[in-house]
Amino acid sequence: MALTKEDWGKVRSNPLFADIGEEDLRDLVGERSLLRFARNKSVFEQGDKADAFFLILDGQIKLSRINRDGNEAVVHIYKDGDTFAEAAMFMGGTYPVSAQALVASRLLVIDAAVLKRKVATTPEVVFLMLASMSRHLKVLVNQIENMKLLSGDARVARFLLDLCPTRSGPAAVVLPYEKALIANHLGMQPETFSRALSRLKDVGVAVSGQSVSIASIERLSNAGGAE
Repeated sequence: MALTKEDWGKVRSNPLFADIGEEDLRDLVGERSLLRFARNKSVFEQGDKADAFFLILDGQIKLSRINRDGNEAVVHIYKDGDTFAEAAMFMGGTYPVSAQALVASRLLVIDAAVLKRKVATTPEVVFLMLASMSRHLKVLVNQIENMKLLSGDARVARFLLDLCPTRSGPAAVVLPYEKALIANHLGMQPETFSRALSRLKDVGVAVSGQSVSIASIERLSNAGGAE
């Protein structure tokens, strides 16, 4: 299954691959590395051998971890153009999380053995990988900060603000995932998430199903200490 011109554009738009030469990139991204995953299909399970990392051409991928009590904690949700699992692959061993397609998704699979051979001849690839892992670490640190320092209302407000296409005025957005999944992602119970949404009505937030109307982005930014 060949990659389209649009697919190659998505590959090039990812910072990890943007500065890699054409020949080196095609060595890394073989035409056979394109896979499709149906909705709810597992990409890999927690504990599987970490022998590849992935770039999302289309879709949404949820990374989650199961604790000793059998409860799922959503670590992050990745979308078009994102890469994931680089660190686990480089460290070897096994994936510390599970990955699941939330919607029908197409992924590029970058094989660990292929990457290691490329690193041997093109050392600058290592620095690109380190930069990519650093970006992922920053995202996780921000998530931890939000859960530790922000109230539930503020976490929900910030989540909605991140969906807004502008930084001022009114906005209309669509919740990208089921509300229970968003709640898990924000470190909240579903009922706590629903109550937080309800309280945000006081600052002009109206919810109808998955659709959210925001009367004033500025007012929402001030809600509950959200920046």
